[in-house]
Amino acid sequence: MNRSCAVSELLAEYGALIDAAKFDEWLALFADECRYEVVPRENFDRGLPAALILCDNRAMLEDRIRALREANKYNIHTDRHIIGLPRICDGGLRFEAPFVVYQTDQEGETRLFATGLYRDRVEVVGHRLKIRDKLILLDSFAVPSLLANPL
Repeated sequence: MNRSCAVSELLAEYGALIDAAKFDEWLALFADECRYEVVPRENFDRGLPAALILCDNRAMLEDRIRALREANKYNIHTDRHIIGLPRICDGGLRFEAPFVVYQTDQEGETRLFATGLYRDRVEVVGHRLKIRDKLILLDSFAVPSLLANPL
């Protein structure tokens, strides 16, 4: 399989697993040594280090998922990720893709939750790509509610 197809499949699986709340399978998409960071684009563009979420190792990411299982009892909703076509860089080991996340609450109301850009670095593990670094650049500081589920 070519790298472009592998990247597209990784992104599709990434969004689908979050939307299905299959967080253990979602964690399996990450390399053993990984980083997950959510940064408002304004901070990133200005070189400001403040992130909304920073998990700079796999254990922190696993802890975040454990905490999510408790927090989500109070913010019950479903997510829907729409991920645009990736722009492949560095022989397919780096890429970026625009995304949109919608949330639907228990009453059936759907709203735009977040928009932004994924900037990922991956590594090849066996025959699969694994996420080494995931930088999520949010278009806005303003997210309408708790930033609990992964973006």
